[in-house]
Amino acid sequence: MTNDKIYNMLFAKVYPLLLAKAEKKNRTRAEVLEVTAWLTGYSTAQIEEFLTTELTYGDFFRNMPSPNPNRTLIKGVVCGVRVENIEEPLMRELRYLDKLVDELAKGKPMEKILRK
Repeated sequence: MTNDKIYNMLFAKVYPLLLAKAEKKNRTRAEVLEVTAWLTGYSTAQIEEFLTTELTYGDFFRNMPSPNPNRTLIKGVVCGVRVENIEEPLMRELRYLDKLVDELAKGKPMEKILRK
């Protein structure tokens, strides 16, 4: 799958998959919204609103109002690739969210996920 294909997918199609992954492991929608808001600077209400729009996944990350400066502390492997080694900035942002949801699903405490 090319990066453009991922970037052009609708946020409303991709984000529910992240929610389902966390919920399957007994984490809550609110927790997924919290880590997404922490990462991007969007409010949880904005994120919920995007689920009813035609916003692309790429544009969701391109238009982040206030990317968290501590997001660069997110390390580890997602889809067989170390997130800190991803050279394309937009793809790295997408994978940061994937990694945060993975950490949620693995039962990591919220304080550690949010790099507090």
